[in-house]
Amino acid sequence: MEYLFIIIKGIIQGLTEFLPVSSSGHLSVFGHFVEPREDSLLVIVVLHLGTLVAVFIAFRSIILGMIKEFFLTIADVFTGKFKWSTMNDNRKMLFMTIIATSVLVPVYIFLKDYFTAPEGDGDIIFEGCAFILTAILLFLSDACVKGIKTGKDMKITDAVVVGLFQCIALFPGVSRSGSTITSGLLCGFSRQTAVAFSFILGIPAILGGGLLELREAFQSELELNYSELLLGFVVSAVVGFFAIKLVKVIAKKEKFKIFGVYTAILGVLCIVWGVLENMDLISLII
Repeated sequence: MEYLFIIIKGIIQGLTEFLPVSSSGHLSVFGHFVEPREDSLLVIVVLHLGTLVAVFIAFRSIILGMIKEFFLTIADVFTGKFKWSTMNDNRKMLFMTIIATSVLVPVYIFLKDYFTAPEGDGDIIFEGCAFILTAILLFLSDACVKGIKTGKDMKITDAVVVGLFQCIALFPGVSRSGSTITSGLLCGFSRQTAVAFSFILGIPAILGGGLLELREAFQSELELNYSELLLGFVVSAVVGFFAIKLVKVIAKKEKFKIFGVYTAILGVLCIVWGVLENMDLISLII
């Protein structure tokens, strides 16, 4: 049962981290109905790191190009050759990722406790409202006028706007990919650029948050099942990779409204269920 539990959570994480439906919201709702385990925090961190591997594999050419440009930028700065106006796609993407992440960092550090909802919390009404917000964003993304901006066309204001939308996604139930892709489209990005920037922007967010929570998890006195954690890591990575492929296809076909309908229905169900729980009416239904 423990291995089945980790496989289910790995599938949920892999799918919902990249499909614009909110992984944190799904895991929170899942935890609402399943008794939370003592090592739940560590499991979530490992699953997040698995999806991070999926991003590296799916966008390896862009990421390797950004790493290369990082070192070339340092060399250009010291030799006096650095020019903002002549940046290529990968270098501009690198700087925009840094700027957008810098918007998230102080919000995460100082307001983290206001955004997080522990597994198995007593209410899923908030998650329901957040799912509905995600649905609105997804319907809005399909309504956006087709943009043409690529990486080299990005402006600082674009990075700040996308960074602010990423802050909203700290709420469980608000999709990080959905909110950042939508904000990119609102800024005039092409759909391919909006998707790529959204997922690459997730690297520092997932890695930074994961490492901080991993440190907290290891400081606690837990007996770790490494084979179980490895299984969850692999499942979330594999499922996440194929989820990224699916999002690319859906973005091109402007079909995010499919997920908008799903998150709207899920949001309403969570709100209704939460209200019935608060009124002690669930026992009359089941």
